[in-house]
Amino acid sequence: GRVGDAANKARKELEVLLEASAERLGASELESKLVDDQVDVTLPGAPPRPVGHAHLIARTTRLIEDVMVGLGYRVMEGPEIEHDYYNFTALNHPPGHPARMLQDTFYVQSHPDVLLRTHTSPVQVRSMEAQAPPIFIVVPGKVYRRDSDATHSPMFHQMEGLAIAEDLTLADLKGTLLALSRAI
Repeated sequence: GRVGDAANKARKELEVLLEASAERLGASELESKLVDDQVDVTLPGAPPRPVGHAHLIARTTRLIEDVMVGLGYRVMEGPEIEHDYYNFTALNHPPGHPARMLQDTFYVQSHPDVLLRTHTSPVQVRSMEAQAPPIFIVVPGKVYRRDSDATHSPMFHQMEGLAIAEDLTLADLKGTLLALSRAI
């Protein structure tokens, strides 16, 4: 008996010591893992993933603008709601011209001399009023016409250019169009 009792007592004490030691090691290991896995919330987060992309018309417009700016042109914009003078009269459209008719143009009913522009050309007139030559501009923008069927939309996009300077020739136009075509 005494040896057996002493051995059981020693075994129980060893088991308690082993259990305590295992708890300490487990706690130490857990503490170490917590420290290693700690996230520093003051660091910047991952960059957000881009959502979507630019519309095809916007991308094409920007591409053409970039090419033309590289060729020395400026991008100009103008109002989509325009006066008859800028949209027609200053561009030599006589009073009876078909483009002025109600079936082709969106007029503002309360102001018959105000309309949704039918082309971006009024910006040419505005640019020529605002500055002396040389003028090199491209004009992107939305335009409106009373077309609405399977092949037409009442609102569409247009891009036009204007170059005014001494000694310009058709060769300059051809070179500009060739450079633009190659770039896009």
